[in-house]
Amino acid sequence: MDRPGIKDAEVGVGARLPRLRPTASADRVPLPAWLIAAALVAVELAVSGRYGFMQDELYFIEAGRHLAFGYVDQPPLAPLLTRIVTSVLGVSPTAVRIIPALAGGAVVVIAARCAALFGAGRFGRVLAALTTACAPVIFTSVHVDNTTPLDLLFWAAVVLCVATALLRGQPRWWLGAGVAAGLGLENDNLMLVLLAGIAIGVLVSSAHRQVLRTRWPWLGAAIAAVIWAPNLVWEAANGWPQLAMAAALRSENSSTGDYAAGLPIQLVDIGLLVTPVVIAGFVRLWRTADLRFIAVAATLVLVYVVAWIPGKGYYADGMAPAVLAAGSAAAERWVARGRRPRVRTALLIAAPLVGLVLLPDALPVVPVTAVHTLSTTAQQSSDLGDTIGWPQLTRAVAAQDAALTRAGHPPTAVFTGYYGEAAALGVLGAGYHLPPVLSGHNAYWMWGPGRAADTTVLVVDALGRLRPYFTSCRLLATYHAPYHVQNNWTPLQIGVCTGPDAGWPELWPRLKHYG
Repeated sequence: MDRPGIKDAEVGVGARLPRLRPTASADRVPLPAWLIAAALVAVELAVSGRYGFMQDELYFIEAGRHLAFGYVDQPPLAPLLTRIVTSVLGVSPTAVRIIPALAGGAVVVIAARCAALFGAGRFGRVLAALTTACAPVIFTSVHVDNTTPLDLLFWAAVVLCVATALLRGQPRWWLGAGVAAGLGLENDNLMLVLLAGIAIGVLVSSAHRQVLRTRWPWLGAAIAAVIWAPNLVWEAANGWPQLAMAAALRSENSSTGDYAAGLPIQLVDIGLLVTPVVIAGFVRLWRTADLRFIAVAATLVLVYVVAWIPGKGYYADGMAPAVLAAGSAAAERWVARGRRPRVRTALLIAAPLVGLVLLPDALPVVPVTAVHTLSTTAQQSSDLGDTIGWPQLTRAVAAQDAALTRAGHPPTAVFTGYYGEAAALGVLGAGYHLPPVLSGHNAYWMWGPGRAADTTVLVVDALGRLRPYFTSCRLLATYHAPYHVQNNWTPLQIGVCTGPDAGWPELWPRLKHYG
């Protein structure tokens, strides 16, 4: 039984908050928005197998083979889902990209639904779907299997659930927010930034502050905590490695250039021609009392990223669907006020579509042999250029392994500088019967050297790391990415080290590096 006063408070909150639209039944997502979401999923899957794996995808496949409640660089959800998908559909780029593509479609639908909550009619909802689907950060992020697609989905889901609870007087949506937040925390601890922003936004909002006197937000928080608990326990038991990882990432992404580009990159990620819609969205969120809690959250997230880790600008992009939804609602009103509504409508539709000219620099739509003609930024993009060359690197390493074996010095281990190289050899090198693949980078360091011997170590992109600890280290070959692509993984030195000063157990603590 509800305690006296609490139920009344909840009813009171529900009765006064839905100012923007009178009923939840009017919040339907129109068919064109669903079709836009379906088109995004179809395009993503159509091009998913054109090049190859990205390093994070290979890493997640390997992490899925070392299932745990946490890893050095992320919670367990993304590797777990990758393990499930590859177990059912096999190991291929298309298989691991199914969930990211579906997450992208869901984000588009959520943006349309948010636009409805924010007061948009049919056109505003469709515009929210269109601007979200065409935002470079969306269609590039949901192309590959890492934590970002799920981040976008869970952030959007949390905002939708909280907004529905507050704006429509449906407090049980707080429970949905708790589930989304908990899953988000099992995917990426960055969810904490969003939750802190929403909490502060509600606390400082006179329109919504009283909801904190009810049980619903706290029940949602409890659900999130329970879902997050396994990873939290793992972190505590392993010395909080993600704190060390966060420090390493900040150090690598806080240069002067990063700070200079921090804010502009936010607009580039969403689409330069859509900037007026983004600005209108922020203005609407701040000016509308019932929506100001979202404005506070979005602003705090943006300030955190730009001030603390500007080189990771996409960390703030989880707020993009909500901001675009608010901007689309404002844009719809702009159309209605104009003397030439058709012209204004055409401009609003054209702006995000024009952004699709960037597709060759963002998705694998050109022949792989032509990627070297694209911009340097595209060639060095993790989502594009870095998906080229992993099979060739694996063959190059296998060739050196075979040559050493023929010479009477078979390698007893392969040691790589970074997780991408180690994961590529682990996933793609099974047919070459390579020796155990090791690395001191991120989770590979925690997985340790196992029983690998250290007599003759084949070294990939790590001669400088091993040279202080071995009597002899020499270069064997230099690998270059195929098709003249200048990505982040070319050129790479392949060498061999012999005569270790100590065994792997003694050397291992000195080989750890995060980033």
